[in-house]
Amino acid sequence: MSEIKLPKSQTLPISADDVYAAEKSIKGAVVRTPLNRSITLSAITGADCYLKFEIFQFTAAYKERGALNRLLSLPRTTKGVIAASAGNHAQGISYHAGRLGIPATIVMPEGTPFNKVKRTEELGARVVLTGADFEAATQAAYALADEENLTYVHPFDDPLVMAGQGTVGLEMMEDQPDLDTLVVPIGGGGLISGIATIAKHINPNIRIIGVQTEAFPAMKERVDGTQLAGDNISIAEGIAVNQPGASTQMVVEQLVDEIVTVSERQIEKALVTLMEIEKVIVEGAGAISLAAVMQYPDMFKGRKVGMVLSGGNIDSRMLASAIMRGMARDGRLGRLRITMMDQPGALATVTDIVAKIGTNIIEMRHHREFGAISLKQTEMELVIEAKDGEHAQALVNALEAAGFKVDYAKTV
Repeated sequence: MSEIKLPKSQTLPISADDVYAAEKSIKGAVVRTPLNRSITLSAITGADCYLKFEIFQFTAAYKERGALNRLLSLPRTTKGVIAASAGNHAQGISYHAGRLGIPATIVMPEGTPFNKVKRTEELGARVVLTGADFEAATQAAYALADEENLTYVHPFDDPLVMAGQGTVGLEMMEDQPDLDTLVVPIGGGGLISGIATIAKHINPNIRIIGVQTEAFPAMKERVDGTQLAGDNISIAEGIAVNQPGASTQMVVEQLVDEIVTVSERQIEKALVTLMEIEKVIVEGAGAISLAAVMQYPDMFKGRKVGMVLSGGNIDSRMLASAIMRGMARDGRLGRLRITMMDQPGALATVTDIVAKIGTNIIEMRHHREFGAISLKQTEMELVIEAKDGEHAQALVNALEAAGFKVDYAKTV
């Protein structure tokens, strides 16, 4: 058993009482999402896997909890609220501010995808597009807050926001008290701060494992004193944070047992795995807890592990790409470059072999003019779908047996 990690001081920005208070405040206005055991993921990973489906919130993300808890603290005389966000925090603020009759302004970086802008506006907020990146948009939001006397709602470094997010962990511990490990995404740190606060209060022996993408390891760098040099390109946009909170860092340092980083490819794989096994759509940040369990199986084998599916807002094109890349990794999608004699019937022979093996042609290109081959030869490029890698290799073997030269590669 790992060493119990208790607070080093009594000066943490939030306490368990704050999380209990948040639970009472937001009760009935956010969804009490299910915590379900996954039989299949448990068999695959060797851990006893429990999934917290925060994707079932109205805005498909846990961010509603902290946003609402903060909004409920505002005086009746408030002129309005403002936040900088291009994602789930924006929608959480917009939705609940609209419900409460509080004017909301969301500052988004220029170049924010139109679907995110439209969705936020549909929820009732005024959207201001300014700044080249999130940091610039944040500074603009602070300036506009001063100019228009609006209350700025930070996405993570706010005690009331942190406490609201902690209700995720409270529900998990109530529904499954014998969980011994919680695996939680980390961006700015609001979610894991709230969860760690309440979980350690209920069970001081529980392990809290934070997860970051290798592309944005800022909290791990701060807490561990390392320099990991992330490349800032990630499918996990919801945790793509370069500047974690000061308050959240205090909690992480004292209550989180370990922070691990996972590869982008592992996040993609976890995302597709959740879709195929649990039949749910998650965003990159929502898949990262499972990604950690898959990448570090020895850390979790034999343990009762709670994982937070933190959000389900993923761009449709990104999801489609992740699905196709997942098929390629599993050998269900492959690319074949076939060299053949340029003579009648050669193309028909290839397609006949494909049909006999039972694979499917997704895309086909026939090259005569391009390629460093003989004038008497031609090239065909096929993208094929197969049951698995073994099935695809059977096609390659059959083509080679028929006298064709085949260069076979997975598409990623």
